[in-house]
Amino acid sequence: MKVIRNPEEFPHDYRGCIATIGNFDGIHLGHQGIFRKLIKEAHDQNRQAVVITFDPHPKKVLHPDRRPFILLTPVDEKLKLMEECGIDAVVLITFTPEFARTSADEFVRHILWENLRIKKLFVGYDYGFGKGKEGNAEFLRARGGELGFDVEEITAITLGDIIVSSTKIRLSILDGDVKLARTLLGRPYNVYGTVVRGHKRGTGMGIPTANIQSEKVIPGCGVYAVFAKVEEEMHQGVINLGFNPTFGNGSLSVEVHLFDFKGDIYDRNIEIFFIERLRSEMKFENTEKLVEQIRKDIARARDILKADTMPDATGHRC
Repeated sequence: MKVIRNPEEFPHDYRGCIATIGNFDGIHLGHQGIFRKLIKEAHDQNRQAVVITFDPHPKKVLHPDRRPFILLTPVDEKLKLMEECGIDAVVLITFTPEFARTSADEFVRHILWENLRIKKLFVGYDYGFGKGKEGNAEFLRARGGELGFDVEEITAITLGDIIVSSTKIRLSILDGDVKLARTLLGRPYNVYGTVVRGHKRGTGMGIPTANIQSEKVIPGCGVYAVFAKVEEEMHQGVINLGFNPTFGNGSLSVEVHLFDFKGDIYDRNIEIFFIERLRSEMKFENTEKLVEQIRKDIARARDILKADTMPDATGHRC
């Protein structure tokens, strides 16, 4: 998959492509549906399937003073997932305050038409771009009629009465509902990072844990059944997210215990796939009560993970 960071350097033999535009945070089921339509139509016409997206996410630039906006998929992961979906090329536009002042008409004429010479554009049901978000589906159809490209608006994907959206997934993760997030994403939610040294309390209790530092949004405090990939090898485990109230840490910790794992894990990369929340964080009257509960958590997690259909260490699926 080609990644083009300057639209003016768009390959000449890719012009006449079929494209879509959006932020695509999460690459959830709705995004995947757009990609499938895009790829099929492009390849049926022997054209390239192209995604136009932005980095950083526009909300990080337009509203920096609001509460921190947390991504489901940082740009490197988003590009990886797009490639796994079968996208041919991504136009990754740097989003700056100056770029935010670009009008929708200027964007269409300069980027979509002069640089990419698109044949057709797919857009999501609620997407808008350009200054004041005037670049909606109606606007695009009018400009497409003038310039010579088609526009197709993709309706929302719903599961029951839930509309699949990045916002809904983000909220479900923060609430600890990783099962709902998995349903809407079409894959387990994941975080990844490097194993760092902690207080080693787990080792002292006979239940060693790996402490993780990650830049992704962390699910709500509690204990979860997880799969963990350590350098391409998949393991089962439990993870505790919280402030360790029994010990009064006061700062958030991310500690995973891998079942039947042996070896030094410090400074190694690890990826966690959240399967099910087991319980909320609790304060115990002593270490013995804590260890007793952890062993119950482990037993329950083993049963859940044994029955799960999580794929092997190949990881993500589009």
